[in-house]
Order: sequence, then structure tokens, then C-alpha cells
Amino acid sequence: MGMNVGGGKAPSADPEPMMEMNMTPLIDVMLVLIIMLIITIPKANHSVNLNMPVGTPPPPTKEPVVVTIDVDFDGTILWDNQVVPDRSTLEAKLMNVAAQADQPEVHLRPNKLVQYDAVAGVMAAAQRLGVTKIGLVGNEQFQ
Repeated sequence: MGMNVGGGKAPSADPEPMMEMNMTPLIDVMLVLIIMLIITIPKANHSVNLNMPVGTPPPPTKEPVVVTIDVDFDGTILWDNQVVPDRSTLEAKLMNVAAQADQPEVHLRPNKLVQYDAVAGVMAAAQRLGVTKIGLVGNEQFQ
């Protein structure tokens, strides 16, 4: 009354080698590598750097000079309600503004129907020529 507890083979047969790979250590190593990768990846910073003033500015002693640039629906540029005939005249006026020690404020007022490239061209020219006090006026028409 013997009992065969093994694989059901005769005791005289050679044991077969195990043909499958032990996956547990491989999975452990992969998990450790994934955790290390997640820890070392830098956090993505989706922000825009702005040059903001530090502290509170002193109260203005005099009223600032304001230059208004209007961009009409067809791309016509008006400098203080005077038509600017071409781009070179606009750049000359912007150079004059940038050359002043205390630059006047430039208020850019685009029309609601104007193409974006006309407004972007004015802003790019102002930035390239060194105008630092520029702002968009009349944004409530776009809401």
C-alpha cells in the first residue's frame, strides 16, 4: 500500500529541469526602476515668466503722457487719431517714444474685427524698438 506523492512518475526516471523563468525578481526590479523614474522626472512647469514690479511704487507726481494707437478693422493704424501712412512712420514714432527717458504710456486699442497679425505687428515693433510701457485698452469689447 504505497502512496506516490511525486509527479506520478516512476522513481527511476530522471527529474526534468524546470523550463519556465521565475518572473518575481524581474517584476520587483522593474517596479523599483519605474518608481525611481517617477521620482527623478522634473515637474513640468507650464507658466509664463513675467517681470512684475517689486514692492509698491511711489505715487505719481505728475500725470503720465499717454499715446493712443488705434488699429481699425481694416488694419489702418491711428496714432492719437492721426492716420499713420506706413510701417516705417509707425516705427519712427515708436523709436521716438522709446528714446525718451520717461517713456509715455502707449495704449493699444484694437478693433474687434481687425486681423490678429496687424495688432501683433504693432506690439512686436514696439517691443523690438524698446517701448516698455505698453498696454491693451478696450478688452471689454471681446467678452
